[in-house]
Amino acid sequence: MLTVPTAEPWTYTLELPRDPRSAGIARDTVRAVLDRHGMEELRETAALLTSELVTNTYVHTAGPASVRLHRDEDATLRVSVWDTSPTVPALFGEAGEVVADQRADSGRGLLLLQRCASTWGSVTPGTTSGGKTLWFELAPVGRKAQRCGECVTLEAARSKAAAGADKFRASVATLAVRTHVVLDHLGPVAAAR
Repeated sequence: MLTVPTAEPWTYTLELPRDPRSAGIARDTVRAVLDRHGMEELRETAALLTSELVTNTYVHTAGPASVRLHRDEDATLRVSVWDTSPTVPALFGEAGEVVADQRADSGRGLLLLQRCASTWGSVTPGTTSGGKTLWFELAPVGRKAQRCGECVTLEAARSKAAAGADKFRASVATLAVRTHVVLDHLGPVAAAR
C-alpha cells in the first residue's frame, strides 16, 4: 500500500445516510485515510471514536450525518461528526469524569472519548441546516494536544455570562464561542453548513 507522509494539512469529508451500516463505513474510511497518510498510530483509536459518534447519530437522530477528518500542520487529527439534531449529549465536552453504567448495554462512547481523545467538544452553529457537530482530536504519539487558548478564554467568559442573570450577554458569549470554533477549528466546510 502506498503511503505518502506529508506535513501539509489535509481534509476529507464523508456524507452518510441514516443507515445502520454508516458507522462501519465511517470506520473503514478513517482507517483507509490514516493508512494512506502514514498515520497508522492513530488509526484504531480514530476509527473507534468515529464509529461511536456515528453510531450515536443513527441511534439518536432521524437524518443524515457527515464525518470530516482534518490533519493540521502539527499532525494533530481532528474528526468532526455533524448530524441533524441540535441536542448535545449530556456531559459531552464537560470537564470531569464520565461514569458509565457497568450494567448498561450502551452508553460508553463518552467514556471512551474521554479516555482516548486528546481533547473534544461540540458546536451547535445555529445555521439554517441546524444540527450539531461533535468533534475530537488525537495528537501524534508522544505529543498531547494543547487546548486552544482562545477556546479556553471564550468558554470561561461564556460560563461566567451564563451564570449571571443577563441573557443577552450569555447569548453574545455563546455566539463568540461558536463563531471561533466554526471559523478557526472546523474551517470552511462547517462554516458553509
